[in-house]
Amino acid sequence: MNFRFVRDLSAHLAHSRNGSVVELVPELCPPEMKADLTVNAFKLAKALKSAPMPLAEEIRAFLAGHADVAGVECIKAFVNVRLKPEALFRDSVGDAAALLDGRFPEAKRRRVLVEFSAPNTNKPQHLGHVRNNTIGMATAALLRAAGHDVVPVNLINDRGIHICKSMLAYQRFGNGATPASTGMKGDHFVGDYYVKYDAEFRRQFAELKIARPELADKSSDELFLDVEIGRAAQEMLLKWEQGDAEIRKLWETMNGWVIAGFNDTYARMGVKFDRVYLESQTYMLGKDIIQDGLARGVFTKREDGAVVIDLEAEKLGSKVVLRSDGTSVYITQDIGTTLMKQNELKPDRQIWVVGDEQIFHFKVLFAILQKLGFAWAKDCHHMAYGMVNLPSGKMKSREGTVVDADDLFDEMEKLARAACAERAGSDSVENLDERAKVIGMGALKFMLLKVNPKTTMMFDPNASIQFEGDTGPYVQYAYARIASMLRKAGADALAAPVDWTVLGADEEKALALCLAGYGNALRGAADELDPSRLAGYLLDVARAFSRFYQACPVLVAPTPELRRARLELSARARDILKAGLAALTIGTLESM
Repeated sequence: MNFRFVRDLSAHLAHSRNGSVVELVPELCPPEMKADLTVNAFKLAKALKSAPMPLAEEIRAFLAGHADVAGVECIKAFVNVRLKPEALFRDSVGDAAALLDGRFPEAKRRRVLVEFSAPNTNKPQHLGHVRNNTIGMATAALLRAAGHDVVPVNLINDRGIHICKSMLAYQRFGNGATPASTGMKGDHFVGDYYVKYDAEFRRQFAELKIARPELADKSSDELFLDVEIGRAAQEMLLKWEQGDAEIRKLWETMNGWVIAGFNDTYARMGVKFDRVYLESQTYMLGKDIIQDGLARGVFTKREDGAVVIDLEAEKLGSKVVLRSDGTSVYITQDIGTTLMKQNELKPDRQIWVVGDEQIFHFKVLFAILQKLGFAWAKDCHHMAYGMVNLPSGKMKSREGTVVDADDLFDEMEKLARAACAERAGSDSVENLDERAKVIGMGALKFMLLKVNPKTTMMFDPNASIQFEGDTGPYVQYAYARIASMLRKAGADALAAPVDWTVLGADEEKALALCLAGYGNALRGAADELDPSRLAGYLLDVARAFSRFYQACPVLVAPTPELRRARLELSARARDILKAGLAALTIGTLESM
């Protein structure tokens, strides 16, 4: 909010306290207070080393004589300010470029690496990946809109026992079929064999328990190598690690099918990465770092030969970083990969978008990096997010009951197409396919982003597609309605000078003040890594415009000057909605 009275008050407070400068951000005043903005002296008191009540009175006294202020009062330590209309509109929406500039000051901008997605090449991406991708790309877009230099990164898990399970099932049951011969998308094709493997493993596991009753209490993990197809998968992994030519060729072929499928899924979502790493190229990293740390006393060697680190002081226990046979564990790879990304991409900050089940893992990783002496480790951050479920229940990919991302996208487009047709009634809908894609994907993303990422949530496709309520289509429709109105007014109508002094209705002021909060909402969402802050703000803008539109005629305003000013105010709302949705990677339509 770029109000002149705020700048003047900040200067006054700094001068009266020998240069102590604080960031002064006014808040929207509650409607029942009959004022426009509130200065919260409670928030300023500590920074200015003042008692809240005397500070509030000092602020009130200063603002009472300010040229832009029509009225001011203190309620406890809250200073409620009523601005003169010409000052309110001049400072809130008068400068279109400043209104849309949500960047941090140059000194606060950083180079930020955001790693997200990280799918496995044994199955298609599912609803959980969709939430990860949506949060990851929105976080990257938010940070970029706030002025940071952002590097989106993906590390694809393309090796390991889970990959060998799909490969083994294809060897046994594939009969030479390919995605092309079956007309299937590559990741779906390979995913079917992961399900086939699991079905065969369960069959053999059940037979084993019947044949050997003494194993009745053993789990499938404990008996993995006692089951024939489990042993076969483990043997395939060993051959892969030894570089067996036949196994490597099959692995490359099947991974190629899956990654091609992933790329189609990413394209539908609008996901783009600056760098894509493969675990098969990074899984050996980290061992040399461990050996160096061992020599420096960061790690110790147990009697059985395993290398460990003591993290008791950090309340993280003791962690093995190299097994007794010298092989690496997952944390070893992560240490090496993190250092590789730091050296190659030189970020000021690294962010991982990974589910909250990995919170402990990342605490251990960051603690180890700090003990190794990497100063940048303090700027590593795990952006944890909760699970997402459907009304039908949780997903189980091994059993084939997973909700595939592509199927979900198709369903969202189907629902959007039906919603558009219903709204149109007997009228035909232009560009229905394009509308369905933009609305369907927007509804999906907005529903996933409007709640704090840390929250475990229920995603209801039917609720997300509604044109009323806290939904993406509601915000998209607000944008489209304004765009249609401005087209109807014509380009010439927006060319004349604007006289902001003709505005003053409560709904006009409320909309202008809401729009003035865009920069704060954007920076707040970026600073807190919480896209839901911006999503909630956009809903507020859409609602404020709706109230304004109902109460204040625009195209048929009583005077040309009022019509012009209301058109310009509407244009500012349109631009904020478009910029805000773009910062969440959600598209807009010029008509709906």
